[in-house]
Amino acid sequence: MRKTQAIEQHPSYIPPPLINTDVAMESATAVLFPGESEGYVQSLETYPLKEIGSARWFRQHEYIEKLNMQAILNATASQDEFVKEHLISYSKIPTLIYEVISVEIWKHKVFPILCQLQDFNPKSTFPIYMVIHHEATIINLLETVLFHKESCEAAEEAVLDLLDYCLRKVTCLAAQTVTGETPTQDKLTQSDHSDTATLQDLQEQSTALEFDVSLKALSILRYITDHIDSLTLSTLTRMLNTHNLPCVLVQLVEHCPWSRRTKGQLEKYMDGKWYQVPKVDQLKMTKLDGQVWICLLNLLLRPECQQKYDFNDFNKGQLLKLRGFLTEVLIDQLPNLGELQRFLSHLSVTDPAPPKRDLILEQIPEIMDNILKENSSKWKAIAKYQVRQAFDPCDEDLQQHARRLAQTYNLDVMESLIPEKPKCGFCGSEASKRCSRCQGEWYCCRECQVKHWQKHKKACELMAETVSKLQGDLKIEA
Repeated sequence: MRKTQAIEQHPSYIPPPLINTDVAMESATAVLFPGESEGYVQSLETYPLKEIGSARWFRQHEYIEKLNMQAILNATASQDEFVKEHLISYSKIPTLIYEVISVEIWKHKVFPILCQLQDFNPKSTFPIYMVIHHEATIINLLETVLFHKESCEAAEEAVLDLLDYCLRKVTCLAAQTVTGETPTQDKLTQSDHSDTATLQDLQEQSTALEFDVSLKALSILRYITDHIDSLTLSTLTRMLNTHNLPCVLVQLVEHCPWSRRTKGQLEKYMDGKWYQVPKVDQLKMTKLDGQVWICLLNLLLRPECQQKYDFNDFNKGQLLKLRGFLTEVLIDQLPNLGELQRFLSHLSVTDPAPPKRDLILEQIPEIMDNILKENSSKWKAIAKYQVRQAFDPCDEDLQQHARRLAQTYNLDVMESLIPEKPKCGFCGSEASKRCSRCQGEWYCCRECQVKHWQKHKKACELMAETVSKLQGDLKIEA
């Protein structure tokens, strides 16, 4: 203790004071009040494809970002989920589904044209990045609210469009895994987006973000299968017969895209990051593994599903591959898999009855088809219009964007959304205090901060100077 006090007396060894974040974290449990949330939800609307990136569209993006953060905070804290209730009462879940499909189409039809325009050299690619990120924000919000049965019911006919969207994502994920081209988040974690990013960088970041979006889509598929009895018959038929979802899930079990080996070390993708898995935990089921197995349980063991699914030779052969993965260790973690194991054993020696062919008036998804028909052969014109109107903003517009986003992404709120508690920068134990100067490094106590100061000092000064310069520039411009 005396040694620590002596070190602190030397000026070059005196770090800035620590901030106790316990109070700040408690106050960060609310992004929106229920009344604000209701107003935001009520204002949500669908936009034509060419309006993506406009000022009104960006305002709605901010609303959805805040609604998403508040929904996650309420769900993780087991509080009143008023965001979900407002989305249901104002029938806005179909609006969110429309918006996420609209951005998906924009990414595939318009974004590649933007990247090929020779005369397009924007000062900042940040507005385009926010459009790409918009898809992930909406799918995250849908994942949070569709956990509940009433939310799935509130999607009404749009649930078919959402089902097709999720199946497109999961099918591409399975196909890329089979060919060894599974996208990862490495490029996003190595270098975050900056204003100096090129359009090529944006394409790489979009591909990396697609991986995370696909995993969210898998969770939504699981929730839809959980509530299949309260949805339309067309939903079940589309999952089992049109898209053959059980066989797609078999591919995910077999190739496991959220697991990889790097330099001989097993890594698994959890909570948005790749983690090295110790040998003692390598057989432990992850949340993503659980989502796939629960989907299979819902689709294969329910009587109404067994009557609808075609157990032909191909499908039967694919499903029987699952027997090799149903080990005792796995069944101990999810005991319901024992019932699936018995079903597969029975399936291997019998031929189930052919599926019932009921004469029904089948519903079909309409959102994607309508958007494609409305904008057919207009993709290049839309890209040029958006270059002029949205994606080449002046300095004043960029500064206004920066101010608004700084208010949206409150630091304390973002930290409260992190699933793991921060670790001390010196000893690695759980930390509740952070450096008051840069607010980026965490410590468990003052003594650890002092010991770590010589290593942290340069980074701390650089971050503090950068923030100070930005704040000074904003004041001068204001």
